[in-house]
Amino acid sequence: MNRSKLLLTLIGLLFLAFTACNQSNSNTASKDVNTSNTGGNAKTSVKPQPDAQVAVLETADYGRIVIELYPNVAPQQVERFKKLINEKFYDGTAIHRIDPNLGIIQGGDPLTKGSDQAAWGTGNSPYPNVPAEFSDIPYERGTIGAARTNDINGANCQWFITLKKQPAFDKKYTVFGKVIDGVKNAEVIMTAPTQKGSTKPADKVVIKSVTLQPRSNFPAS
Repeated sequence: MNRSKLLLTLIGLLFLAFTACNQSNSNTASKDVNTSNTGGNAKTSVKPQPDAQVAVLETADYGRIVIELYPNVAPQQVERFKKLINEKFYDGTAIHRIDPNLGIIQGGDPLTKGSDQAAWGTGNSPYPNVPAEFSDIPYERGTIGAARTNDINGANCQWFITLKKQPAFDKKYTVFGKVIDGVKNAEVIMTAPTQKGSTKPADKVVIKSVTLQPRSNFPAS
């Protein structure tokens, strides 16, 4: 990786942590977040075992994205994600970050239901943060991770999908699933226009609903 790409990746890591879910920490300085901040041991050599249910995201304009979940890798994060889905927490939210340089899209912020774009990326759920559940599962095309603040245990409700290999994220953000259908739809979202000088979409990318459905309805490709 050349110096300019490394710099872009480091900046992206800082931004990803800074715009995670804990609103009370949204103004915390992100200067302490870096690629050496793993925050403890990571699970190693754990083969992901898909949950009996998948998360099905239906967008307003970009089709469906189906995510299998890994409770044996990140049990608390999967439990939180499923809880919020059952409460329809994510219905009507929007993708608030599109970053083709890092190859990610990010969503899950309830504040995106409103029009105050300055607040997008700082919202959280009514529940406590979820402790880090790092593993050696790599961030690659289709991996879903838990966004967080600069506190390694600052994940709450927001998530992001990587659409290319991003080794700078490995063992630093909780992996809790992977896209098994609709990854091309996610890639189209990643190419959507953004506001000038920003990673916020130029046009709102709405998630109409997120539901839990049987994994057996979506055979492995």
